[in-house]
Order: sequence, then structure tokens, then C-alpha cells
Amino acid sequence: MPDNVIKFQRPPKPKPPRQTPPWLKRLLIALGIAAFFAAAFIYFSLTGAAQP
Repeated sequence: MPDNVIKFQRPPKPKPPRQTPPWLKRLLIALGIAAFFAAAFIYFSLTGAAQP
């Protein structure tokens, strides 16, 4: 008989989405820009492109 009993329970509250702090967003953007310039420097230094 206990299997047929409907239990009325409140649905669990969903967790709020994680918020990235503003300083971490700025740090990630700065690291991305620095990585881009480092990759460009390494590419041009290895290939020797853009030399007159």
C-alpha cells in the first residue's frame, strides 16, 4: 500500500547560474589578447614572413 501514496513535496529550487566576477572576465580577456600577440610574434619569427 505505501507504493500507491502520492507525496506532495515542493519541487527543489534550481541553483542560480554561476556568475563570473568582473575582474576574472577582464583577466581572461587580457590573457587572450596577450596570447594572440605572442602567437603572432612566434609565427612571424619562425616563418620569416613580412621581411623586405
